[in-house]
Amino acid sequence: MPMTVDDELVLRLADLSKLAIPPERIEKLRGDLENILVMVEKLNELDLDGVEPLRYVTDVEQRLRADTTGPHLHRATALENAPDGDGEFFRVPRVINH
Repeated sequence: MPMTVDDELVLRLADLSKLAIPPERIEKLRGDLENILVMVEKLNELDLDGVEPLRYVTDVEQRLRADTTGPHLHRATALENAPDGDGEFFRVPRVINH
C-alpha cells in the first residue's frame, strides 16, 4: 500500500526544495504525488528475475577517454590571490549551518 500524501508532506517537500507553493496548488500537487507513488508501487510488482540492469538506452556504449594527469598549478601559485587564505587552503563563507 503506497504511503499517504497529506498537505503537511507537500509543504515539507516544498520547503526542502525551496519552492514557494501557492495554497491553491497544494491539493493538485498532493494528487500528483499520490499518482507517482501508485506508479512506483506498480513497478515494484514486476518480476525482474533474470532481467539485466540497463546500462545504456541504445546499443552504443560511451567511449571514455584515458584518465591522465596534465599541467596543473602548484598550491602556492593558486593561493597567491586568494582572499582570506591562510597559505594552505581557500577560505570561503559558510553556506551550511547546523
